[in-house]
Amino acid sequence: MKLSKDDSSGQTPIPQPDRQSALLLVDPQNDFFPGGALGIPEGNNLISTINSYIQHFSRNGWPILATRDWHPPNHCSFTEQGGPYPTHCVQGSRGAQFHSDLVMPPGMMVISKGTDVKKDARSGFEGSSLADRLEDLEVKTIFLLGPATQDCLTQTVQAACKLGLQVIILKDATGKGLTVDHIKEISQAGIFQASTSDLAISPA
Repeated sequence: MKLSKDDSSGQTPIPQPDRQSALLLVDPQNDFFPGGALGIPEGNNLISTINSYIQHFSRNGWPILATRDWHPPNHCSFTEQGGPYPTHCVQGSRGAQFHSDLVMPPGMMVISKGTDVKKDARSGFEGSSLADRLEDLEVKTIFLLGPATQDCLTQTVQAACKLGLQVIILKDATGKGLTVDHIKEISQAGIFQASTSDLAISPA
């Protein structure tokens, strides 16, 4: 893992992606963008930056994976079933599809979660094959982005840390639902934050 050059502030250098890195898109689905069941207002503003990261990783041949909520119609997380969320990301629905303006590369790995009607799965690792896929790819560091709620992002990061993975949150391609308090909480585990300028990535 390469590091960016340190600066005069004395801050820890930001890790740079390499062949043991992967880009992880957390739930970039229609229901988390404006107009969706759980859409965030600024979601569409993230799309061009997300595409810049996808293009950069794809051009270098580094792995790109995407998680998705893939709920059965009567999932336990829905308010109709006594859960905390409105119906969202139902299997096969438009809301469960990836946003059409995202330029997804051929062969991208898609990891489904929340498929068990009786179990919620906010972390991308919970009840999914994500950990196995990253191990197969010999990934040591994940660069994470997405519009999804703070719980999904935070719990995915926490699970990654427990597995010994290094995590870089791509703050310019992440929904504002990830609050300062949550960032402070997960930063205690050695999490980095970065943007396209930190990784010398040009706009898509």
